[in-house]
Amino acid sequence: MKNNEVIRAKQKLDKVFAKIDQLPKEDIELQAHWAKYLCILVSGFLENSVRAIYSEYAKKVSNTKVTNFVESKLKDLQNPKMEKILQLTGSFSREWQSNLEKATEGELKDAINSIVANRNNIAHGEDSGITYTRIKEYYEKAIKVINMIENQCNP
Repeated sequence: MKNNEVIRAKQKLDKVFAKIDQLPKEDIELQAHWAKYLCILVSGFLENSVRAIYSEYAKKVSNTKVTNFVESKLKDLQNPKMEKILQLTGSFSREWQSNLEKATEGELKDAINSIVANRNNIAHGEDSGITYTRIKEYYEKAIKVINMIENQCNP
């Protein structure tokens, strides 16, 4: 990761995961509550990271007016399931979109979509079924997707 905003956010999130790793493994109920909280944090991390990376890219390759336009459009990015991320990526480059779609097909796409779906269920008071182990796996896959996006913007 190269984007300072993304690095700082990841470090904060890693610290929360590290603290939860130290909790007693037999307290499943406590882990379930933390899993919900982490799911919301991971969803926000994903959303903010995509915004930060594309915003930084726009600043590098365009003038202030174009950057302002891109940043105003990025504010609309919420609950970024993989299809939304791919559409946004395609706004920058159809080739990037195609490559990202191929690279994320399967487990990575499913993880991103599950993060957002679980986050929405949690936010609306519905059952999510998210576990600590599962959100940790999803987080690792989200980081892979974020790295892919960042690598496309910084060849």
